[in-house]
Amino acid sequence: MSTTSPPAVGGARTRTSPAPAASRSPVGAAGAWLVKNPLVVLLVVMVAGVQLATGSQLAWGNLRGVLLDAAVIAIVAAPVGMLIISGYIDLSVGSTLALGGVVAGKVVQSGANPAVAVLAAVAAGAAIGVVNAVLTTVFGLSSFIVTLGMLTAVRGVAQLVTPLPLSNFGDAFGFLGIGNVAGVPVAVLVAVAVLVVAAVFLTRTPAGRHVYAIGVNREAAFLSGVDVRRIPFLLFVAAGATAGLAGAITVARLNSAPASQLGLGFELSVLTAVLLGGIALTGGEGSMFGVLVGVLFMGLLRNGLTLLGVPTFWQNVASGVALVAAVGIAAATQLARHRLQARDARRLDDATTAG
Repeated sequence: MSTTSPPAVGGARTRTSPAPAASRSPVGAAGAWLVKNPLVVLLVVMVAGVQLATGSQLAWGNLRGVLLDAAVIAIVAAPVGMLIISGYIDLSVGSTLALGGVVAGKVVQSGANPAVAVLAAVAAGAAIGVVNAVLTTVFGLSSFIVTLGMLTAVRGVAQLVTPLPLSNFGDAFGFLGIGNVAGVPVAVLVAVAVLVVAAVFLTRTPAGRHVYAIGVNREAAFLSGVDVRRIPFLLFVAAGATAGLAGAITVARLNSAPASQLGLGFELSVLTAVLLGGIALTGGEGSMFGVLVGVLFMGLLRNGLTLLGVPTFWQNVASGVALVAAVGIAAATQLARHRLQARDARRLDDATTAG
């Protein structure tokens, strides 16, 4: 799951190709990798510091809780990250999670099979994704405005579905949220599967390369024959569907479905993780590896602050600062990357001229 540059499509803005790896020294290659992945270093330093201070962050009992929280975010962050790469955004995923959760709870309490409840949650989320997709890709409305409005509207729909909190869904449904397969939480396995599929899609398929092309220059991509509506449309649907799935997992884990509380602030957690992971808010850049690192960083940051006894309100401050820092880091990293690529291009030109 490595960072993938967008393809050269028509007159689209493209990144300068770096010099071959063989022409770089090991130190230079390491420096270039650090420039592309600064959050990995920060993550290692942070975990080492908290572990030394508390001695418990790397204990499996603690890590399991961190991974369960991070898994729900990762499931939605993957398609939302791709959506941002293509130049769009979805701010309604928190409310869509709530809708998926209450729909799953309702279906389970009706006596249906838990698998049917999960499918119903995914379908409900996908329906919200279709609405977002139609309004943005077909009618050309701003994805920011549309999904901001849907953030409130879908929350209202979730409360209409079940005005009072639902609870007690049974062990079979609860397995989705707290069960294990070979010692690994089910939710974590689902998150890994979603990230792997998203990474393969972005890096190994023509449609994935078109995601980058649309984000870099939509007009040039269109002139080159790329379907600039269909791909974002499907990404909106995927974002909604995974938010519905995340809602089912959350409700199964909590054994409760309070429509007014489920997924509050979830969209900000997803956005922070995605931006921290190096996906450019302007579109055209990012990778699923970066999303994974961003999700883990946010999860371990909150957990570390909790272990250190930091009050909840200061944790909220830290999350807000992380969101602002994510934008700054993304801008600084992009600038540094472009400088490295320009330097490598000059060296390649010099070597070609000398040869």
